[in-house]
Amino acid sequence: MLKIEDLLRPEAYPHRPQKVELRQTHISWVFLADHLVYKIKKPVNFGFLDFTTLEKRQYYCEREVVLNRRLCPEIYLGVVPVMETERGLVLEAEGRVVDWAVKMRRLPEEGMMGRLIAEGRLRPEHIDLLVRKLVPFFQKAETGPEVNRYGSLETVRFNVEENFAQTRDFVGRALSRLRYEHIVSWSRRFMEEKAELFARRIREGFIRDGHGDLYSANVCYDDLREVYVFDCIEFNERFRCGDVAQDLAFMAMDLDFHALPELSRRFIEGYVELSGDQGLYEILDFYKCYRAYVRGKIGCFTWADPGVPEDEREKALAAARRYFDLAYGYAGGRPFLLVVFGLSGTGKSLLARTLAERLLAVHYNSDVVRKELAGLSPTEHRYEPFESGLYSPEMTERTYEELLRRAARDLSAGWDVILDATYRSRAHRQALLELARRLEVPVLFVLCEAPEEVVRERLARRSREEGEPSDARWEIYLAQKARFEPPEELPPENLLRLITLDPPETLAERLEARLSRL
Repeated sequence: MLKIEDLLRPEAYPHRPQKVELRQTHISWVFLADHLVYKIKKPVNFGFLDFTTLEKRQYYCEREVVLNRRLCPEIYLGVVPVMETERGLVLEAEGRVVDWAVKMRRLPEEGMMGRLIAEGRLRPEHIDLLVRKLVPFFQKAETGPEVNRYGSLETVRFNVEENFAQTRDFVGRALSRLRYEHIVSWSRRFMEEKAELFARRIREGFIRDGHGDLYSANVCYDDLREVYVFDCIEFNERFRCGDVAQDLAFMAMDLDFHALPELSRRFIEGYVELSGDQGLYEILDFYKCYRAYVRGKIGCFTWADPGVPEDEREKALAAARRYFDLAYGYAGGRPFLLVVFGLSGTGKSLLARTLAERLLAVHYNSDVVRKELAGLSPTEHRYEPFESGLYSPEMTERTYEELLRRAARDLSAGWDVILDATYRSRAHRQALLELARRLEVPVLFVLCEAPEEVVRERLARRSREEGEPSDARWEIYLAQKARFEPPEELPPENLLRLITLDPPETLAERLEARLSRL
């Protein structure tokens, strides 16, 4: 193993930098030495890459330079030895070779595309410059029988199914079973029904030795004078070669992920206009789904790695969920609105919470939202008479308007939403129906019911529980019952009546099966 501390000394470098910084990925050590960068491959074997011997690391260093010089020859300077000397490890000196490093010019941090996105500085002109760089690159990139096999339906299917197999254990944590099954089914159906499309892309010459990792982390701008696309995949041809749509979809998906859909469209439309590849649109969503799923998978692997700090693991899991949401949308999936309603004590909140955990859906409880609007803690109680104080008609109207607003926002973002409230008013239920129709999302109203003796016992038990946001009592239940407007306005296909005597997990499983048919 390398003595990393040796390479943090300025005297280990021939140009004697003032400062040396170390950055790491799961496969590399990257040393930033003033205006130069030296990247050393870690001696790891992940199956899809193998850097375990000195000879392999030298080979892949050389491949990295050759391949990346296609897009930015001025950045990749060459491969240099790491030598063992009496003074410790030294780069580009006399001694025994213990490793190899890719030597590069350092790119300007302020020009990194990811930074431009984070600071809101990415402009249409940046996208146009990138398009003008990529069109000739793909047109000149290697193709032919050896490369074409990576665009075959057999290889594409292998890649897609590999993703599904590797993420099966994360279903229920990073994506719901409903979304997983939808993405799997849609992807398989697309490949089966569009076999001729994949064959045509090969015949028309769109399978190329490309980049393999074309997204914002690997793009840098020198103002608007030049754009550098670096760090292509050198260690696995199956990941680098394929339909040009794979690489282009990765960048478009990445812009979508960063909430830049206009720039995403500009990127694809600009590429099609300049290249003439009209067929790109036929296969774009398939590869955007594939690329989003790959990024979600990587986030899952990071989250599952015990060596990663806890805060980074949680961020990786949150990002993975967002990537899977994108994949679901590209696969034609629509978020659903689930309204769990009924009188207090009928078990709706416990069922809604259980469903939210099972479906990884956003869950809004009216008691919690009401108290947020009033500036109260969710567990701070206000045992007030029916329709007074915190529960006045005016405050109730504010609460239901806020539930409607949050549902509209989150559904528009592609998230499944569960609303948990009494919804005893037809007007409030009708507003949700109209929202679902406007957003073109499926909606299911679940009316929770229970025998009165069960409700009374539940309300008595709830009053003794800590952390419970509800202020409902038996007299409140009776007042709600007297004023509850039957859901006659709801279409039968959008309404499910549920007696909540079974355990919530059993009810949730039954409801999940019902949702899969929406």
